[in-house]
Amino acid sequence: MEVTTTEYKRCDVVKASGRVDSSTAPRLEEALNSIIEAGRYKIVFDMSDINFMSSKGWWVLIDAQKKCKRYRRGEVILVKVQDNIRESLDLVGMGSYFKIFDDVTAAVGNL
Repeated sequence: MEVTTTEYKRCDVVKASGRVDSSTAPRLEEALNSIIEAGRYKIVFDMSDINFMSSKGWWVLIDAQKKCKRYRRGEVILVKVQDNIRESLDLVGMGSYFKIFDDVTAAVGNL
């Protein structure tokens, strides 16, 4: 899995590709935590190239969401979530925990 981050004035955009599972999730966690530790709490996560998301990957995103929403500083927004991944998110009842957008521009504009 490859993770790239791009810093913009309003937020940071994180893009990952491939599978997010127990062996690759620590790379995603490291990228998200480095953004949060830099005092930036508005994160857009582009999932257009992710074809599998394990429970470990979801826990990384949930943890980042908790840190960003603390004291109402920001949030993690998901973009271009594939249908099968979105279904699994809804199945476990976490569909309403994240805002989900179809394109990065709309997500960035929402922050």
